[in-house]
Amino acid sequence: MKNSIKLKLFPKFTKGYKEGYPLILKERFEKWPKDLQEGDLVELIDANGQFIARGYHGKQNKGDGWLFTWDKQQQLDEDFLTTVITEAIEKRQFLFADDSTTAFRIFNGEGDGFGGFTADFYDGYLVIQWYSLGVYSFQKMILEIFLSFPEVKGIYEKRRFQEDTKDDFVAGQKATFPLIIKENGINYATYLDDGWMTGIFLDQRDVRRRISEDYAVSKNVLNTFSYTGAFSVAALFGGASKTTSVDVAGRSLSKTKEQLEVNGLDPSSQAIIVEDVFHYFKYALRKKLTFDLVVVDPPSFARTKKVTFRAAKDYPAMLREIIDITAPNGTIIASTNYAGFGMKAFKKLIAEAFQTSDRTYKIVETHSLPADFTVNKNFPEGNYLKVLFLTLDK
Repeated sequence: MKNSIKLKLFPKFTKGYKEGYPLILKERFEKWPKDLQEGDLVELIDANGQFIARGYHGKQNKGDGWLFTWDKQQQLDEDFLTTVITEAIEKRQFLFADDSTTAFRIFNGEGDGFGGFTADFYDGYLVIQWYSLGVYSFQKMILEIFLSFPEVKGIYEKRRFQEDTKDDFVAGQKATFPLIIKENGINYATYLDDGWMTGIFLDQRDVRRRISEDYAVSKNVLNTFSYTGAFSVAALFGGASKTTSVDVAGRSLSKTKEQLEVNGLDPSSQAIIVEDVFHYFKYALRKKLTFDLVVVDPPSFARTKKVTFRAAKDYPAMLREIIDITAPNGTIIASTNYAGFGMKAFKKLIAEAFQTSDRTYKIVETHSLPADFTVNKNFPEGNYLKVLFLTLDK
């Protein structure tokens, strides 16, 4: 293994890194080597030249690499990676043992001890997402480790550091698509070789479970930014009387129909609308439509022909429109995956949305990432998912 390149921290950042902060940010160092290559090992030292931690350089949207050990003797080798991956899989044994759920995350980057990539399990097949060229330099070693586990039949990958999404299959045997996975006993059609997304967002598993358990019975449900309609399917399993799924993407129509059909549900009995969600809000208000349960899980940033949405500043305005079409005593499930603020700030945005309304609300449930999306306690911003169940009083 090649030698580490020493990086000296500015003194004010020393304490945080010594306490376990894992993300490398180049502006925190006295000098950033111009010849530093993706995948190069780096050694953080304090102002006195004392060792703090070791990591690797890999530029991604969050920063410039990840630390993986605070032990001076520990190297980045096959033994180390085998240990962290094995420990991560052992933590998920409760999910492997659950026949009602066959898709979940088995490695969550820095949450499991090695930042820069994630691995999701889809009924025997993995989807590995690589977030930098630096971490991709360890690809061969990591693939071999995952293939050594009997649960893994084949591996697909998404190279998030480049635009090319072709040749997603990389190892083992290929899956047949649609690959039908189960989540809380419900079927979902997934595609592991079709762009960045697979057909379901695994981080919302607990939210879908709560919808089907306690919130959907006899309810008229509106699912906004509906993607493939997974929330709608969960609601129908929970006894919803009707679902309306709205998404601007053209293929959301066929994808939502498919999710209903793989569960023996009739798509013609549900409303599946391809339209800008913000236009639909105005249409629903004009037509005096109301919904007992509204699910809103927008992307952090979205742009259509006439609307640009940024979660950080536009969430309250969007929520005000939803309040107006929520039935008396209805429920809004407000969600965001925007990592730029935490739960406290999200609750402030919710409160802001109700300031100009005569309706009041109560937060009855709060959700963040499920147990398989392990979070590093020294990197709380990794816990990006924030979901609030709001019941309205009238």
